[in-house]
Amino acid sequence: MSEDIIFPIAHPYTANRINWMHGQEKALLVQEQQILMVAEEVPLALVYNGIDYAVMMVTPHDINNFILGFSFTEDIISSFVDLRQIQVTAEPDGLRADIRISAAAMRKVLARTRRPIAGRTGCGICGSDMESITNRKKCGVVGKQPDIGAVHKALENLRDHQVLNKGVGMLHAAAWCQSDGHILHIREDVGRHNALDKLIGHGLQNQVNFTEGFCFLTSRCSYEMAAKAIAAGMSAVVSLSAPTALAVRTARAAGLVLISPARATGMYVVSPAQ
Repeated sequence: MSEDIIFPIAHPYTANRINWMHGQEKALLVQEQQILMVAEEVPLALVYNGIDYAVMMVTPHDINNFILGFSFTEDIISSFVDLRQIQVTAEPDGLRADIRISAAAMRKVLARTRRPIAGRTGCGICGSDMESITNRKKCGVVGKQPDIGAVHKALENLRDHQVLNKGVGMLHAAAWCQSDGHILHIREDVGRHNALDKLIGHGLQNQVNFTEGFCFLTSRCSYEMAAKAIAAGMSAVVSLSAPTALAVRTARAAGLVLISPARATGMYVVSPAQ
């Protein structure tokens, strides 16, 4: 499962920056040309044993982690051993991942309706049919509320760990933190669902214990984010932005501790430990 960065993470573009200079009767507009680093996103075609499954828009980095995490949270594979081989190649307009999976995993691919459209960057379930969402496998976790001091510590240090985002400012991150708030692992992507899938994939490949510690998200926590965290067996999720109502109901039903939104000035525990 060798992995190469085939595309750059960001590209420089010239742009006219417009500044509003206040302090006068009328605001003074000042323009200057600057270089703006813009995050890259590329289509990644996921092909399981020769069967096209989906096309996802991703940041071209940690692709193997994403494929593993996506395959697991989509309930295609049950464990790391179900994924036999990944071969990523460059296409004229993106990437193609030829993924070899076990016979049991392939039966799941063949039994469900294939996604009819491409998965957009901002949505983890775009293209799914209604039945695949409503009949999603339900599972529970043992929620553990992290120490608030540990959450604050992770919040203070999170930006420093976003290596890819430096100079770009538009990549989401999903980080796994120890119980004391120390950030152990982090994955970044232009799509928030992709970042979480990458973190989960890394955890599966490296036997990360998702029951001890908490996941920190730089994005809002939607239903899909909560569902992915529950599928991975995480005990707690903290997100910078607010949750959706369905995410709260999903977390409470499964026992997942959800702290959202979390800011330097305070945070909300919307799904406490049962």
